[in-house]
Amino acid sequence: MTAAKSNSLVARLSAPPIPSVVAWGRDYKGLKGPLIDLSQAVPGYPAHPEMLRLLGEAAGQQAMTGYGPIEGEPLLRQAYAAHVTELYGADISAGNIHITAGCNQAFMCTAIALAGAGDTVALTNPFYFNHDTTLSMLGIGRRLVDCDPAAGFLPDLGSAEAALAAGAKMLAVVTPNNPTGAVYPPGLLHTLFMLCRKYGAWLVVDETYRDFLAEDYGRPHALLSEPGWEDTLVLLYSFSKSFCIPGHRLGAVTAGSKLIAEIAKVMDNMQICAPRSAQIAVASALPVLADWRAGNRLEIGRRADALRLAFSGLAGWEIAAIGAYFAFVRHPLADRSSSEVAEELASERGVVCIPGAYFGEGQERYLRLAFANADVASIGLLPDRLR
Repeated sequence: MTAAKSNSLVARLSAPPIPSVVAWGRDYKGLKGPLIDLSQAVPGYPAHPEMLRLLGEAAGQQAMTGYGPIEGEPLLRQAYAAHVTELYGADISAGNIHITAGCNQAFMCTAIALAGAGDTVALTNPFYFNHDTTLSMLGIGRRLVDCDPAAGFLPDLGSAEAALAAGAKMLAVVTPNNPTGAVYPPGLLHTLFMLCRKYGAWLVVDETYRDFLAEDYGRPHALLSEPGWEDTLVLLYSFSKSFCIPGHRLGAVTAGSKLIAEIAKVMDNMQICAPRSAQIAVASALPVLADWRAGNRLEIGRRADALRLAFSGLAGWEIAAIGAYFAFVRHPLADRSSSEVAEELASERGVVCIPGAYFGEGQERYLRLAFANADVASIGLLPDRLR
């Protein structure tokens, strides 16, 4: 008898990384004080009561129990298009918006719509690990674009062009970056856009952490004002972080109407439609909770400042990049792997973080700290834990 086998493209992947890291924290005996969880990128404060009220009100409607439009509820597509139009000073319509069940699904739908098995996609190194595993399980090849630590982990333009010249169907970037926190300047994004246009490739920009740019940063880029942007650019977004509702799984794609139609084909086979009650609730919350969201952005900035202060006096430790939710930190233990260091920090010192090796090649000297999860007081405990 021959045993049946699972898909080798999935079987070759490691187990989901976050649960394994959280498990290390469960071995901590509490000897140095309360556990400090800097692992998963979740908001370290609760959703607004009005957000909860809106969710409950929408969920209680009989109409929400049926299927909705594949591309998303018209109310949210219109509200988010208006939000993007205001933020970027560009003319974006509901036809440019597709709502998904979280930004991971937005990436997967986009990747399937743009590339097929045997094609190649360019990712930065380090990369967001779910982008990498998505491509791997789809049989899509990966080409890495170098990011220089000395330049704050911004992508090297020569490396990006080499990947595109070699035939990459799309270049996927995250800004503010996961895992490094690096914020890609508008000029850099424009250059990447022009490179993709030159080689007939797509630039996919994951803007999950866009709402946590500095208060005076201005619009993140001007790419939506480029003539014919629809033939090159795709923007991805998550409502999870700024509205503190990751469990409700809600994301968005901004793209040309032709590509939205292609993504709808994928979505119809993947989920049919994103969660409906959350869409209705967020459509109302977008304008109503604008001030609250702005306040949270300031709070995350305070946590970033607290982390900088915490590391300023730690010999051998270095913040290589920081921004939005994350810091990519260089640890001093050159003879040990990032997994060994992270496991010891979690189980013996009560600090849970992600090994740099989970995010790509050559990242063993780094750890990702999702500082948005912890308040300023908890972050202030780090120096004693890391000495």
